Amino acid sequence: MATDLISDLRPVPCILMRGGTSRGPFFLESDLPLDTDERDRLLLAAMGSPDRRQIDGLGGAHPLTSKVGIVRRSTTPGVDLDFLFAQLQPEKETVDVTPNCGNMLAAVLPFALERGLLPAAEGTTTARILTLNTGMQCDVTVLTPGGRLQYTGEARIDGVPGTAAPITINFLDTAGSVCPALLPSGRVRDEIAVGGAEPFTVQATLIDNGMPMVIVRAADFGVTGYESVDQLNGDTALRARIEALRLACGPLMGLGDVANKSYPKMCLVAPPDAGGSVATRCFIPHVCHEAIGVLAAVTVATACVLEGSVTQGIARLPEGLRKTVSVQHSTGEFSVELELDAQDQQKVVRAALLRTARPIMRGEVLIPE
Repeated sequence: MATDLISDLRPVPCILMRGGTSRGPFFLESDLPLDTDERDRLLLAAMGSPDRRQIDGLGGAHPLTSKVGIVRRSTTPGVDLDFLFAQLQPEKETVDVTPNCGNMLAAVLPFALERGLLPAAEGTTTARILTLNTGMQCDVTVLTPGGRLQYTGEARIDGVPGTAAPITINFLDTAGSVCPALLPSGRVRDEIAVGGAEPFTVQATLIDNGMPMVIVRAADFGVTGYESVDQLNGDTALRARIEALRLACGPLMGLGDVANKSYPKMCLVAPPDAGGSVATRCFIPHVCHEAIGVLAAVTVATACVLEGSVTQGIARLPEGLRKTVSVQHSTGEFSVELELDAQDQQKVVRAALLRTARPIMRGEVLIPE
C-alpha cells in the first residue's frame, strides 16, 4: 500500500475489482468504520456521490460502476466468507445494502485471496460465501494453479470485452431473497391495475429467485423487446409507465414503498431472436441495463420454467430436469443452468452459472476528513 500522506486526507486500503459486468472498490470490513452512518459517508466520498459524473471519486457515472463490496472472514459454521454488497447511485446520496449483486459476488473470493483471508489451494479454490444482505449462500470456485490466482483464460461473458479465467457460482438457496417468497403475491401471474393520469392494466409475473423482478411482455408496452438500450432510455413515456408499474408492484411483493429503492428490477420479455431461450431488456430500475444482472438472469430463467408465467408461449426451453436457459440481452446472452425437482417440476433446486472477475487497481482511496 502507499505511504502515509502529509495532508488532511484519510487513506483507506481497497482493491478496485471488476466482478462480471459490474465494477467497484472492495474493502475489508476491518478497514471501515463500525458505525453504519460513518461507513456510508465514507463510501459516498470514495465513490464521489452524489454527482452525475462522480468526478471526485472512484465511481464510473453509472449504477453498474457505482457498487461496493465489503468482505470479512465468516463466523457462521460451514461458511468461509461474509460479503456485504452496497449499491450507490451517481446522483443520489444513498447506500443501499438491501439487494444482492451476483456480478460483484464473482469478485469476492479473488479479493479474499488477494488480501490473505483464505489460503489458495492447488488447482482450484472453492469457498462458501454468505451474502449478508439477504442471507443467501453460494459456493464459488476460482482457478489457482500452483496455489496462485489465475485471471487470464478463455471464458467469455457478454458485456465484458475479451476473455478471462472462469469463475463458477453455484447458488444454494435464492428463492425469496428479499421478498417473502419466490412468488410473493402467491400467484405465478398477476393482473396489475396502475392508476395515475394515464391508467392501464397489464399482466406481470412478480418473482424473486435472487433478485426481486417484475416481468412483463414487451408487446404489452408497445415495443418489440429488441430495441437498443439508447432507444429504450430515450423513450420517456415508456420509462414513466414502467416506473408507475414498479411503484404499484412494490406493496404486492411485500416490499412496501419502493420509490427510493433499487428494486424490484423491471424486465421486458420477448421471443428469442438469436437462438436463445428468451429475449430481455431489463431496467435497473430507472435505466435500461446494457446486459442483465446475474441474479436477474437466474430469476428470469426461473420464470421461464414456471407454468403460467408471462414467459409462457414466449420462452423456448430444452426438455429434462436440468435445463440451460439462454437469456438474451442487448449485448449478447447469459446462460443459466437450472435443475428442477423430480417430484415438483415447478421447483428449482439448483442454479449455477459462470462469471469472470479481476482486480483493476489496488492501493488506497483518499477520503476527505
